[in-house]
Amino acid sequence: QVQLLESGGGLVQAGDSLTLSCAASGDAFDWSTMGWFRQAHGGERVFVAYVIPSGQSTYYADFVKGRFTISRDNSKKRVYLQMNNLKVEDTAVYFCAAAPKGSMWDTGYWGRGTQVTVSS
Repeated sequence: QVQLLESGGGLVQAGDSLTLSCAASGDAFDWSTMGWFRQAHGGERVFVAYVIPSGQSTYYADFVKGRFTISRDNSKKRVYLQMNNLKVEDTAVYFCAAAPKGSMWDTGYWGRGTQVTVSS
């Protein structure tokens, strides 16, 4: 299994940058695709980005492409989301997720989330 704990959220102004971190534990991390999702208040949880186990390939939702960067450090069992040029509409709870090889997000593991609030 994989246990996940997000950190790094906070209150920032539009245009600012923020880096989220996800600390992972468990023996499945190295063969898990790691992703970030977000959920605005009253909204559904939506996909933001993922990185494959090797860290060599990433994928982003259109609304963050060019602004956010996902990365991982397997030696530290950590995943990061570098967020640049934040917009008010980026305000949400951000969740870290793990999908072990052979699994999809719905059968994977989730953190509890960290709040990101962007003010104008």
